Amino acid sequence: MQQINLSGMLTESRNPNSENIDSCSTLEIIQIINNEDKQVALAVEKELPNIALAVDVISQAFLKQGRLIYIGAGTSGRLGILDASECPPTYGTSPEQVIGLIAGGKTAIFKAVENAEDSPELAITDLKNINFSSNDVLVGIAASGRTPYVIGAMQYAKSIGATVISLCCNPSAPMIDLANIAI
Repeated sequence: MQQINLSGMLTESRNPNSENIDSCSTLEIIQIINNEDKQVALAVEKELPNIALAVDVISQAFLKQGRLIYIGAGTSGRLGILDASECPPTYGTSPEQVIGLIAGGKTAIFKAVENAEDSPELAITDLKNINFSSNDVLVGIAASGRTPYVIGAMQYAKSIGATVISLCCNPSAPMIDLANIAI
């Protein structure tokens, strides 16, 4: 596997606000975490136009009997599965309308499956197994924005004419260039 330079990636850098967290009191630790959590709402606010575009595209896909498919590895995959599992009781969707896929399959929901995230081919197989089509919308989720499993899925989805959305935390992530809509 090729070495990737991680030095410029936001998700791989140290946060100067929490550098000394190990020497803080419990209250100080919680305050640091809380202050950093406040930054999430501001980051989401900057992405509202792209989020609105994604919602519109997904709504249109639903009107054409398309599905929303989340795909990710590790925590990113688990978050997609969590959202997919909440859509039926919260929004009244059928369980088949919103699906979450994770590198390593069902086992990986509860236990890490090593190296599954490194296989773009596995992602393509997973999409084919659910009869992914151009009517569906794929949301690739990866904090780093460079996970091979997710990138493989995005490339496949694009190759068959599906709409592709990326959700990542690095502003120059490879996933961004593969997406029709990047968040």
